[in-house]
Amino acid sequence: MKLCVALDNDSIVDNLALAEKLKDCDIWLKVGFRSYIRDGKEFLIELKKINPNFKIFLDLKLYDIPNTMADAAYEISQLGVDMFNVHASAGKIAMKEVMDRIKDLPNRPLVLAVTALTSFDNENFKYIYNENIAQKATTFAKDSYEAGLDGVVCSAFESLDIKNNTAKEFITLTPGIRPFGEDAGDQQRVADINVAFEQMVDFIVVGRPIYKSSNPKEVVEKILERL
Repeated sequence: MKLCVALDNDSIVDNLALAEKLKDCDIWLKVGFRSYIRDGKEFLIELKKINPNFKIFLDLKLYDIPNTMADAAYEISQLGVDMFNVHASAGKIAMKEVMDRIKDLPNRPLVLAVTALTSFDNENFKYIYNENIAQKATTFAKDSYEAGLDGVVCSAFESLDIKNNTAKEFITLTPGIRPFGEDAGDQQRVADINVAFEQMVDFIVVGRPIYKSSNPKEVVEKILERL
């Protein structure tokens, strides 16, 4: 299991300062909507300057018509990131087109599909998708697997069922991790490290428990020891 630290601070200065504190740690860094829209490609370059071995997950959740998604996936693949994601609800055709567009690129990034956002509870998810989270997450995962993607983004609670319906090596990345039982905040389906282990999760994403800590490196080291 690998740790992915969410860089969700209020400014590029704070995010780079956090990366500097963690530069000796064996971690992935997640760059999301807010940070990338605000700070762009230069932010990715600055992160690699701090530690060229940092692995970067660009969390933009592509969702559009197939050709537009494929075009965007190609451009993302030129940024030097190690992983990015799309929305599974864009459909199998769109996901397959994404993979067809980038499959022959040297050192192509890993591609994951978002199943159900961890901010959803079952009632609100069902209102939109007309199906329970657990059932639909597995369906989305099977579509993603058949389209040739490397894995999915899901909550820890869906990970094992997804692997059982796809393959053990099919990656599951789980946001909303509160490593040692911290407050859930605006997330609904949160889990701790024990649940992540039980569910055979491959990547855990941890944000606020790290970047809001007075000693983020200590928190990261504590998590890595547990992993």
